[in-house]
Amino acid sequence: MSEGPQLSDVLTYLEAREGELGKQAGQLSSSIEDLTARLGEVHAEIENVRITRKTLLAIPRPEPAEQEPRPEVPDHPAYQQILAALADTGRPMRARDICEALDLPILPKNTEGIRSKLKRLVDRGILTEPEPGLFTQPHP
Repeated sequence: MSEGPQLSDVLTYLEAREGELGKQAGQLSSSIEDLTARLGEVHAEIENVRITRKTLLAIPRPEPAEQEPRPEVPDHPAYQQILAALADTGRPMRARDICEALDLPILPKNTEGIRSKLKRLVDRGILTEPEPGLFTQPHP
């Protein structure tokens, strides 16, 4: 059997088709290599995220800083009134000024009593005395 013109055309077509399919296979192989490399990078990043999360979860939470205990104000109402008068004015005051603010008669026994209470509040750290006889609340 001799090759006829038809068989020659078919063989030429098959050869061309084989070449095209070879090119496609090469391109697909190249794409697969690229995708495999990218997939490896993504898996590595996933592992890094897992390790980071595990590390962060293993770090102990810091204990809250202990705050200094607030000085305790004496229970007597006079101390509350003195502190309220200082808070209302918002400025440093003298014993005499506080007597006036509390509607106490300006008598030595009253001013000395208030001064004594003011000094006690300074000793406890509740008030400050920026200059002798002048009392104020400490600034935060």
